[in-house]
Amino acid sequence: MRAVCGTLCVLAITAILLLGFSDSARAAELTFDLKVQGGRVPQSMRLVRVKQGDTVKLRWTSDRPIVLHLHGYDIEKKVEPGRVGEMVFFARATGRFSVEEHKPDAEGAHSHGEAALVRIEVLPK
Repeated sequence: MRAVCGTLCVLAITAILLLGFSDSARAAELTFDLKVQGGRVPQSMRLVRVKQGDTVKLRWTSDRPIVLHLHGYDIEKKVEPGRVGEMVFFARATGRFSVEEHKPDAEGAHSHGEAALVRIEVLPK
């Protein structure tokens, strides 16, 4: 009886470890180079698709100073011309999340640009 329990415990631990490794093997570290020029991102770069569990790095360049905000993950980054600004996040939440320009307003708060520069789509595992 003891040998059977020991064998079952070893099998259970092995199964748990294998499941954990298979989940982490599917997660990816993804980098996207995104360029803002004239207040817009090229059409081919406006949709970024990743999977839940991925680590995502958005590398931004811009032809003018700009403050970008990734909604849903609440990440804000100032990007200066001639420099790369990075947003890095773990894609925990699924859905569609917009990256918009934050513009200061007269009261010291902020407003958004007319439209999202990029949409991040996080698909379920």
